[in-house]
Amino acid sequence: MTNKNSQKHPIANDAVIADFFKRSLIIIAVMIVITVGLVYYFTGEKKQQSIVEEAYQAPEQLTHRINPPKTLFVEQAKQRGIGFVPENGATGERMLPETMGQGVAFIDFDNDGDQDIVFTNGTNWQWNHTITPAPTQHIYENDGKGYFTEVSEKMGLNKTYYGTGIAIGDVNNDGYDDIFIAAVGQNHLYINQKGKQFVASQAVLDCTQDGWSTSSGFFDYDNDGDLDLMVLNYVQWSKELDLAADYKIDGIGRAYGPPSNFPGTHNCLFENQGDGNFLDVTKEAGIVVKNPATGEFEGKSLALTFLDINKDGFEDVIVANDTTRNFVFINQKDKTFKEQGAQIGLAYNASGKATGAMGLDAAYYKNNKDIAVTIGNFANEMTSFYVNRSSLGFFTDESVITGVGPKSRQALSFGLFFFDYDLDGRLDLFQTNGHVENDINKVQAAQHYAQKSQLFWNCGEDCERTYVPIEDAGDLTQMNLVGRAASYADVDNDGDLDIVVTQVARSPKLFINESEHGKWVGLKLHGRQPVVGVEVQLIFKGEKKKYISSITKSYLSQVSKDLIIGVGDKNIDSIIIKTRNQEKEIIPKINKWNTVDLDK
Repeated sequence: MTNKNSQKHPIANDAVIADFFKRSLIIIAVMIVITVGLVYYFTGEKKQQSIVEEAYQAPEQLTHRINPPKTLFVEQAKQRGIGFVPENGATGERMLPETMGQGVAFIDFDNDGDQDIVFTNGTNWQWNHTITPAPTQHIYENDGKGYFTEVSEKMGLNKTYYGTGIAIGDVNNDGYDDIFIAAVGQNHLYINQKGKQFVASQAVLDCTQDGWSTSSGFFDYDNDGDLDLMVLNYVQWSKELDLAADYKIDGIGRAYGPPSNFPGTHNCLFENQGDGNFLDVTKEAGIVVKNPATGEFEGKSLALTFLDINKDGFEDVIVANDTTRNFVFINQKDKTFKEQGAQIGLAYNASGKATGAMGLDAAYYKNNKDIAVTIGNFANEMTSFYVNRSSLGFFTDESVITGVGPKSRQALSFGLFFFDYDLDGRLDLFQTNGHVENDINKVQAAQHYAQKSQLFWNCGEDCERTYVPIEDAGDLTQMNLVGRAASYADVDNDGDLDIVVTQVARSPKLFINESEHGKWVGLKLHGRQPVVGVEVQLIFKGEKKKYISSITKSYLSQVSKDLIIGVGDKNIDSIIIKTRNQEKEIIPKINKWNTVDLDK
């Protein structure tokens, strides 16, 4: 119920408030004018001087900083003997493994000093017609000058199954590297018979039933002197699950579905028993990750690398997961791990989101103790570039400020790695790209199935952005590829690093490095103890620089075990090589290979 007095009060109050508000605005405006005047009077002269000084210096710095070398990579796979086309089994049913590609690895299987190449291969699906001749895994022998001959049958690798990733390592410590091939289905280990042939091991290296394994790698997780094996698994997959998902894109029809359509799974860890036999220690090691809310497996893993993050002498494991958080398994030094991706800062991107993570690498990317971890992601997601500054102890995503982010956003990136292509002593970054859907351009004008790879030159300490995109690196950045696995080695023994890239149902590409470059040091590390995870420290006058010797990186790939380290125009005093139980110092020869026996 209302009365006359109550109806008048709101109007009277509004008038009072409006009058007070107008007076307040006038008072505030006067105060602002006085304050600005006082600030200008006391500080204006100094600020004007500061601005003039910065404007004067900036052009000179920018002109001096960005001076990339002449960069040229020439594609020569077919000319050098590599021309096979991998089989992915595709007949139009759009089975998810068909679009994920096959792996590649460098290995000196006969210990003759040059880099041979292993490629995995897929095959037809068992419910479809048989392919003749049957697709097999491939291995090519290097003649020492970078020309290759296929020796798959001779070496015993002409086996038919749906191969994916590769790991290289000397599992029985006989001085010859062995080969592990991950697969959709049963995984396979081949023991090197002193360079003459590979013989299939009877070791069971699967910890899931009918699994889909992807990247893998050998490392010494318990520091007992032999190589253990980490095997990643992607998703729980079968033809029935794939068809049931019935993923479709308007304008295309049935398409390759995202991993969100499939249940997650977990990875595997196998402990070397010292004689080349392996024990499944997956559950005991604590690497099985489940969602605490649902109890379901969280892993959808595609890439891994090994890194002693906390410098305790035991290697930790970083795992890139597709559309779920990335894992960081911190080694507890008692044959167990704790997953601490979120605490370390690598689980999510700068926006706090999980990405479509594919390839992975880690390195000391500057001339200091800062470590970077880079991860290639899905289209419209920047390549992640996490930095662990030595004073902080955790990673932050600096993709934008390092210069990698903006140029990588549109690409769908798979294999990627740090390497010094111009041998100036700074680590550059390469990533190969390609979409997962053949017909994506029909519905997204900015996206293409085949895409150009990207090369980022490390501009150095004083640049506004650490990484500068090299738009014209010859065939390397001009060819459109459905890029997947990527690796590097000095295939022609000329002292610089060449690149190999695999494609989906298309022939691999071999890019020979013909760029201008500085001086280099080559290291061939040998010994009965594992040479993976070795830290190499270059000593200059008043300067130290670290390198991580890790061959497990990129996507479905292994890079050369031999190290080529660029030194630019500097002279090296010495090199310190640190293993798990010793330090070895050498005076290296410049522009030559230096063989180092870690047992002596």
